[in-house]
This record gives sequence, C-alpha cells and structure tokens, in this order.
Amino acid sequence: MSDETIAFHAAHQTEEDVRQILTFVYDALREKGYNPINQIVGYILSADPTYVTNYKNARTIISKIERDDLLKILVKSYLDVR
Repeated sequence: MSDETIAFHAAHQTEEDVRQILTFVYDALREKGYNPINQIVGYILSADPTYVTNYKNARTIISKIERDDLLKILVKSYLDVR
C-alpha cells in the first residue's frame, strides 16, 4: 500500500445545478414528514437511494447528481471556499 496522495478531480455538475436539485429533494422529504438532513446524509454515506422518497420523483432527481460532486460542493460551501 502506498502513502502517496491521489489527486481527485470531480466537475460533473455545476454548483447551481446541485443546489437546485438538493433543495428540491430537501423540500420533498420535508413535505413527506421526513428529517431531510438525516435522509440526505444517509443517502450520501450509503449510496442507497431508498433514503430519498419517490414523492415528486425526488429519488430519480437526486440520482442525477454524482455523489462525489455533491460532497465536493458541500465541503466547499461549508468551508466557504470558491
């Protein structure tokens, strides 16, 4: 096993695309009575789409985002890095 760091480059969706999709999914989960943060985190960690409701086609819509893109954007946003 190597101690070298591997550079990872992900640039599939724009930040605005991801923001719109994530907001839509968040709202759909909230409308169905779920805790949207817990459900989205579960989806990100497990890659299991059943964490996201089918309501308003949210499960299909969130699957359009590559999870690595989503994580990249979330980390950049949290750190306020552009």
